[in-house]
Amino acid sequence: MSRLRILGEFASTRWLRPLRSRAAVERRQRRLLRRHLDFLRRRSPYFRDLIPRGADDLGSLPLMDKAIMMARFDELNTVGVRRDEALNLALASERSRDFSADIDGCSVGLSSGTSGHRGLFLVSAAERDAWAGYMLARTLPRGRILGHRIALFLRAGNTLYGSVASRAVSFSYFDVFADRAANLQRLARFAPTILVAPPSVLLAIAREVERGAVSVRPEKVYAVAEVLEIADGRRIAAALGQRMIHQLYQCTEGFLAHTCEHGTLHLNEDGIVIEREPLGDGRFVPIVTDLRRRAQPIVRYRLGDVLRARVDACPCGSALAALERIEGREGDTLLLPGRDGGTVDVFADLVSRTMLYADGVSEYRVVQVDRARLEVQLRVADDAREDAVRADVAAELASLADRLGAVRPELGFAPYAPDDGRKLRRVERRWRGDGNAEL
Repeated sequence: MSRLRILGEFASTRWLRPLRSRAAVERRQRRLLRRHLDFLRRRSPYFRDLIPRGADDLGSLPLMDKAIMMARFDELNTVGVRRDEALNLALASERSRDFSADIDGCSVGLSSGTSGHRGLFLVSAAERDAWAGYMLARTLPRGRILGHRIALFLRAGNTLYGSVASRAVSFSYFDVFADRAANLQRLARFAPTILVAPPSVLLAIAREVERGAVSVRPEKVYAVAEVLEIADGRRIAAALGQRMIHQLYQCTEGFLAHTCEHGTLHLNEDGIVIEREPLGDGRFVPIVTDLRRRAQPIVRYRLGDVLRARVDACPCGSALAALERIEGREGDTLLLPGRDGGTVDVFADLVSRTMLYADGVSEYRVVQVDRARLEVQLRVADDAREDAVRADVAAELASLADRLGAVRPELGFAPYAPDDGRKLRRVERRWRGDGNAEL
């Protein structure tokens, strides 16, 4: 690992690459894209015949997804790593919870995302350094960059994440599968200035802080890996003494977005290209090309998340495109029967916002289990009556269906059942639309 590479990337991102206009952003993207396509044509067997000499646009290249990435792993990567070897190492690391092993200097890991389908990622040492410098530039508070203690809660560790450690910034990895009480004790001793964790973990920490079991007061808190719901963000912020909860849109496919000091999510367009597959009303599915990732190229990767573009300009003045919010997985859009006989798409964010109006809800999950049936899992606040909360939730969901022109769904209520073994999804569709339910 090169400290100079990390420092160089940090300085470039923080101070030397302001990109104050859209024209500057697009010039940088074009320059990086030409260089990247030329590299892939020469070094990736998969892209060798797909990219003509001198290519400078993505239009002719096919879309990619997790299934293609896994099936063509050996041809796609440019470092000669074989899928079976990488997969065996990643599985062994998951079982042992020791993520220090590399293959030829490349970090290897598994990702299931929220879809549950296994993916494999590969990152070179140079890419780790660039990621570390870029991540620090985007996350460290303005004004002070030295002496920070970063606590990072992850489902799987990796040398990619450990690369941010230095004498200037100390770093501690917390395994979310480890004993929660032991994690909390170690977190209190570490006293992080920056806390990074999935919303489900942040909620668990917030609950312990609320009842006085642990004291944690970081300068900044970042939510990662799961959709941050509005109500959850408010509760976490109040418990941890934050003005807002920041977000890092980081996944196997790259570091895609970060929040500025005004709390607006900005796409990291100084290193990626995002094509937009429109869904209407400002929503879109991102198609990602990482312009600097070479060991395992991410080119026109259809991510399957639902993002919503911000209409007005962010007060921070950044030329990077802004998002209103990350709404969830495309596959978790509820498909309810319409009153006209068709099907009505109910985006997860609409359901989450509707639940904000129901009084007395402490935790919830809304799951579509059949064409016209939703299971609503609830944990009610201590001072609320469960029957009254259920009635309020039913009324709000009925009102949402009416506004959208959908048939009011049948509701089944159940106790809230957290699952620490998978990512938190407040809104989920298990009914596939073909008469079957996902298991």
